[in-house]
Amino acid sequence: MSVDTATVKRVAKLARIAVTDEEAAKMEGELNAILGFVEQLNEVDVDGVEPMTSVTPMGMKKRVDTVNDGDKADDVTANAPASEDNFFLVPKVVE
Repeated sequence: MSVDTATVKRVAKLARIAVTDEEAAKMEGELNAILGFVEQLNEVDVDGVEPMTSVTPMGMKKRVDTVNDGDKADDVTANAPASEDNFFLVPKVVE
């Protein structure tokens, strides 16, 4: 895949970047080099290679999924300017 100057200008317009003709010609070469590198990655044989998130194998750290009521209502409303029965009180804004 190769990029021409018209495509560079169109992408620049979509990105709302002002590009002169000289800059577009320079960017054309840079984008073609990047796309050439990406095409090289398609040639790599990855059959049998598992996807990984880290170089070293590690398990996901998970917390125990237990259901509780939280029991934090007093802590949550402690800094509220006004609260009642663990609910925030707010002034009426609509008549």
